[in-house]
Amino acid sequence: MSADGIPDPPSRPSRAGRDLRAAIGVGVVLGAAVILSLLMVRFVFIGIAAAAALVSTVELAQAVRRAAGIRVSLVPVLVGGQAMMWLSWPFGLRGILISFTITVLGCLVWRFRDGVDGYVRDVTASVFTAAYVPLFTAFAAMLVRPEDGAFRALVFLICVVASDTGGYAFGVLFGKHPMAPVISPKKSWEGFGGSMVGGVLAGVLSVWLMLDGQWWMGALVGAALVCSATIGDLMESVIKRDLGIKDMGNLLPGHGGLMDRMDSLLPSAPLAWMMLFWLIPS
Repeated sequence: MSADGIPDPPSRPSRAGRDLRAAIGVGVVLGAAVILSLLMVRFVFIGIAAAAALVSTVELAQAVRRAAGIRVSLVPVLVGGQAMMWLSWPFGLRGILISFTITVLGCLVWRFRDGVDGYVRDVTASVFTAAYVPLFTAFAAMLVRPEDGAFRALVFLICVVASDTGGYAFGVLFGKHPMAPVISPKKSWEGFGGSMVGGVLAGVLSVWLMLDGQWWMGALVGAALVCSATIGDLMESVIKRDLGIKDMGNLLPGHGGLMDRMDSLLPSAPLAWMMLFWLIPS
């Protein structure tokens, strides 16, 4: 209410359906924490990624339990997920593969305690959760292993953030043609064009300035990560529509759950790791 007693007009939600100021504030804080970890002690980034994987795993498990009654075997998935993250540092792909294999076996055995009904459904959901969240996140942790690992991780993050930002801006301003109306009605081809512009530009500049790569390498990395980020966004939209929920959680104001911010990063992490080490060997 204003000083003269006239009620303030009701606030209108943004076209994105979110509290934009809160979303920007949370994004800035999270981004600053990640950047500082990479620039000061790059291996701290593994701890941040491990914590994000843990929280996101819990959010996804709780969401499928509430919406569909599916019971993810949280103990083996959480323990195995942390093993994937931390063993990726000293042992690389071998550590991730062994940890994931043991996690799958753990899920198969752990579910025995709840009987026969729904066994295949629950185990399938547990293995999916282990692969979708900690396994993919472990590739982000592997980016920081070499001496220039901090810059490799920054290239990955900058490209995905630029893709999301460009897609949001172009989608809000120009979006008219839905990309996948059944899955995500607000995602448009105009927004995808904005994602491609932002992601490719970010890739060219970050790969050139941080990794001393050629411009075309950065363009390839940027374009690939735009595609993976878009697929990741659509993947989570499919999951949420299947479950009949809007957000995976409510941890982050203006964003929903942490899992809702991880959607574009998860499938992009293994692709970033593969492309950067293919184009610019350490």
